[in-house]
Amino acid sequence: MSFDFSLVTAPFRMQPGLRRVAPAAAQLTASAPGSRHLREKMAVLGSAPTQALCAIPGFDETAALRAIAAESERIGLGAFRDGQTAAGAPRWEAPLLGWTLDGDRVVGDGDPAIGALLADLPEPLRPSALVALAFAEDFAVLDGTDATVPWLAVCLPSHWAPEDKVGRTFAAVHAPVADGELLRAASASLVALATGEERWERFVWTVTADPRLHQHLARSDVAWPEPLGDDDRGAAEALAAAASLRSERQTFIPIAGARQAVFTIFVDSAPLAEAVANAADARRLHDAIATMSPAVLAYRRLDRVRDRLLAWLALRAAGSAAAR
Repeated sequence: MSFDFSLVTAPFRMQPGLRRVAPAAAQLTASAPGSRHLREKMAVLGSAPTQALCAIPGFDETAALRAIAAESERIGLGAFRDGQTAAGAPRWEAPLLGWTLDGDRVVGDGDPAIGALLADLPEPLRPSALVALAFAEDFAVLDGTDATVPWLAVCLPSHWAPEDKVGRTFAAVHAPVADGELLRAASASLVALATGEERWERFVWTVTADPRLHQHLARSDVAWPEPLGDDDRGAAEALAAAASLRSERQTFIPIAGARQAVFTIFVDSAPLAEAVANAADARRLHDAIATMSPAVLAYRRLDRVRDRLLAWLALRAAGSAAAR
């Protein structure tokens, strides 16, 4: 995990935090064979595809897929390409996976499990599945004309359900966010910025008991360990051993001429003790969590473990061997 702890600030506030993407910065990450992201996405698409691949009736995701393909080519990934069959039907290719959707056919010589997964899906879902598997990122479309989210290919949500968000407005999507008044109040301006011609990014993070990348609301049921005995230090260390630092890089790729943008979500997660590599990082995280409101702590499921978590971070910040 490579997480920039300078993004962790105190006092903690729920805010948009948009910044321009650097001109040379990539917004996509190709899926590596056997990678954690690819394995978890395949498991989701094999068991609950309609909870990850969602669209409002009649929505055509072709422009979004072409924007993703163009970005992949722009940065030299070559992970996803668009074209046409001899009969003029769409053709979607994931060269690094070794699989292509040639009209209604699934063809290729890559991992047979990927080919079988694509072939088992209903044909209309296959392009969304292929782009989801081709990249580590998840995707959604943000429509600037009505501020809605008409399409999602989200296999690795952070304790939410994509099927509940599709078709809803940007403000409604963020309605459950604790202390999110600033984000919701700025929703119209954010949508206008995100669906314009410039590229934007933002970062979010949390500490969680669930180490999985996939945390669909219906299946994110990993509980924090209960403290054992009266040893406060031992309880803090046990909690840290069960904790992961989860982060998201979210970016917007403009869809030319459409007043739409592809919203990308790169999720990462690592054991907390590995992610917090030094005293300075521990102090930043400590101070941010210490200033979270009760509503934010409850929303992030940190209310019951706040004190133990802060105790461990204070030990790490002080350089205590007991926190290692």
